[in-house]
Amino acid sequence: MSRSMTYVPFLTLGLGLGLGLLAAGSLQIGNDVTLARQIDLLFGTPAEEFADFAFVYAQLPRMVMAVMVGAMLGLVGSLMQQLTQNSLTSPLTLGTSSGAWLALIILNVWFPDNAADLQALAAMVGAMSALLLVITIAGPRNMTGLPLVLAGMVVNILLGALATAIILLNEQYAQNVFIWGAGDLTQNGWEWVQWLWPRLTVSVLILLFAPRVLTLMRLGHQGAAARGLNVIPMFILLIGLGLWLVAASITAVGVISFIGLLTPNIARAVGARTPRTELLVSMFLGSLLLLLTDSAALWLSQWTTDALPSGTTAAAIGAPALIWFARRKLKAQDQLSIKLPPSRDRLATATLPVLGLMIIGLAALSLTYHPAESGASFALPGDYQWALRWPRLLTAMCAGVGLALAGTILQRLIYNPLASPDILGISAGATFALVASSIFLGNSIFAAGSLTAFIGSMAVLAVILLLGRRHQFAPSSMILIGIAVSALIEALVQFALARGTEDSYSIISWLAGSTYRVTPEKALLLMAVVAALTAFTLATSRWLTLISAGRQFAAARGLNVQLTSVILLGVVALLCGSVTATMGPVAFIGLLAPHMAVMLGAKVVKSQLTVAALVGGCLMVFADWLGQVMLYPMQIAAGTLVSVIGGSYFLLLLIRGRSHT
Repeated sequence: MSRSMTYVPFLTLGLGLGLGLLAAGSLQIGNDVTLARQIDLLFGTPAEEFADFAFVYAQLPRMVMAVMVGAMLGLVGSLMQQLTQNSLTSPLTLGTSSGAWLALIILNVWFPDNAADLQALAAMVGAMSALLLVITIAGPRNMTGLPLVLAGMVVNILLGALATAIILLNEQYAQNVFIWGAGDLTQNGWEWVQWLWPRLTVSVLILLFAPRVLTLMRLGHQGAAARGLNVIPMFILLIGLGLWLVAASITAVGVISFIGLLTPNIARAVGARTPRTELLVSMFLGSLLLLLTDSAALWLSQWTTDALPSGTTAAAIGAPALIWFARRKLKAQDQLSIKLPPSRDRLATATLPVLGLMIIGLAALSLTYHPAESGASFALPGDYQWALRWPRLLTAMCAGVGLALAGTILQRLIYNPLASPDILGISAGATFALVASSIFLGNSIFAAGSLTAFIGSMAVLAVILLLGRRHQFAPSSMILIGIAVSALIEALVQFALARGTEDSYSIISWLAGSTYRVTPEKALLLMAVVAALTAFTLATSRWLTLISAGRQFAAARGLNVQLTSVILLGVVALLCGSVTATMGPVAFIGLLAPHMAVMLGAKVVKSQLTVAALVGGCLMVFADWLGQVMLYPMQIAAGTLVSVIGGSYFLLLLIRGRSHT
């Protein structure tokens, strides 16, 4: 018998003992019932005091729910990672959580009478649809590499934007999904435990039949097929069973991130070598980790005025762990192949005038087009309409220009065609700072200053510089950092919404990236900041030109590369912070505009900066106008429309890259 086989029973025994001790300890947090009385209640003694009822109908079912859900998330995470041979695969990174979230919102908004009976089925359909979309985008050959995770991240952004738009358009119907989105294990009885456990019995099928399939799949798809395994049907069947477990679990307690991602990696680190062992150990570790994070949430809630959802605590622990994974040695399958669209050899003379005329035309359309239920009309705006429209127009234009410049600088600075403020998490850093200021300091998110957003952006930039240097700012490690930061911010946002305060819809409307509430003073301030930074960037374009040719080349020409990089990254942070503080986070403009500039032939730094800025301005003005007239009198935030447009473009890049590998 091998050493690893003799080690496994001791490992599982130790995990079981640890789980039992942690479960017993979690029951003591905020508990006034004596230990002897707890034992009596466990063995059937009727509850008499209020503390007894709290113990039996709140603390005990919460502990049981944490153990059950944690085990399922760990099991499914291990199953997914073994099926794809990808240590970064999980319900979080494959977009399935966002798919379930969107499906539940649709169910609550348009089919509220059937919501109670169809929640699990709707979550299952949403999760499966998101996964099929991700696999279609990445392609079967990229199941073992980072492209699958990247496709999942973009699908997360797209589905999240759609969910936000539906909530904002139907806020009176979607209110009850806020707490679900935060991941909350709070129980008021045994009803949800009794509802959930029969639906988790399919996990027995996974434990019985999956190990042999996973063992054969370690030989590769061709090797497994040669030994008689129908690879595709078995893959679909096992993934379907796993997604059912995830859908049932998150229907009961909400979205809890990172458990399924972390536990299989920890299981392998502590010695789980065979498929069966990894599945079992991941289940134990999932229960341990979720119970630990829930205990931390309970303990912290005693020191705060608000109950802290377990999903937020799990994200606070899991996000740094995912960033740590970004430091690992990259494998060949983790390299991203991005095929940019064909571009002109040189910039046409008419390009800049045409783009300028487009911005003027879009601005005129935005100011003079008056939608109405009786029919649209064109007319010069009156004083009242002018006062409403020009701050929105100016904000949209400056936001597009600023984010386009930020994306161009980043792509040039770290030699990464995927670099943009939203994908790398820089905009998310600004969002994090502003939402945290709103939650913990009580500041209005619309009144928060650019300084707060700038600090958040600079914090993320510092993390990128520290962690990205090891792999020369490779797309792979950068994407993982962006996923981690975005997931952490999503958890914080869901916590803010789950509090149920009057600021909940203000926060979510701000997160949609809308110009609706922008004041004239803020619009003028944003214009001043963007204009100053644009002038500075164009004046110092020689820096980017030299750095684009190589850091050693730039240093040989007398450029202080390190100081220059810090200054330019500071410009990026100021641009992102100013835009985010003014109108909220806006995704993909920083990726889309620099690429479109290159497609138009702007390959020299100064011309790329200029063309990208004009393209970004056009896109944002058009998105803002379209959002105002598409569903009049209701409005769709410009950030939501840009997310859909830019996300579709990003997915096209991934598909093109797949076809050229």
